[in-house]
Amino acid sequence: MRIACVGYREWALNIYDTLANSTDHTYLIFRSKLQYNEDALRDFNPDLILFYGWSWFVVETLLHDYTCLMLHPSPLPKYRGGSPIQNQIIAGEKESKVSIFIMNGEIDAGDLVGQEDISLEGTLDSIFKQIEVVGVRLTLKVIGDGINSEPQNHNNATYCKRRNKTDSEITLEELAESTAEFLYNKIRMLATPYPNAYIKTNDGKRLVILDARIENED
Repeated sequence: MRIACVGYREWALNIYDTLANSTDHTYLIFRSKLQYNEDALRDFNPDLILFYGWSWFVVETLLHDYTCLMLHPSPLPKYRGGSPIQNQIIAGEKESKVSIFIMNGEIDAGDLVGQEDISLEGTLDSIFKQIEVVGVRLTLKVIGDGINSEPQNHNNATYCKRRNKTDSEITLEELAESTAEFLYNKIRMLATPYPNAYIKTNDGKRLVILDARIENED
């Protein structure tokens, strides 16, 4: 089988490298948006294309001509859209899923080919590691067993927006009104490589917060 892999996030590239090193299939891996080339992709003539964690538009003709799969770290059809991990954590979710689906040109709405539980507790790195392990396992099943899909229940769909750098601010209102758990979750979900949590100070600077823990008062 000829498998093309398109990505840029570290966890996605780790999935691709694990697949390439553990199977006898032929792989073409694009490791950044700059490196991605549709002509080279078509010349490779893949049997399967993986767009795991990809954030940019994929032309409809490519989706029509090839089987294209996307990995989305949410319990689809819930939390379609951008920044799914951050939006789930800030909403107080403790559990999630890794979902792999057939891309159809709509936002995270294609038929599911695999789904498995992950935990949203712990560090962001530990969550990424779970995504890698589950992503490899689900993809190997697809490669080995073929595409077995089922449609999402669109009536249950929810959507979230991609977060930007200004959303990382911990405001005075949040400090005054939020629980320790809410603020802890906001800090841990914004670990590097995401725009870290910060507080604006009265000298026009930002106090960046890289880590936190919750303690009870004595």
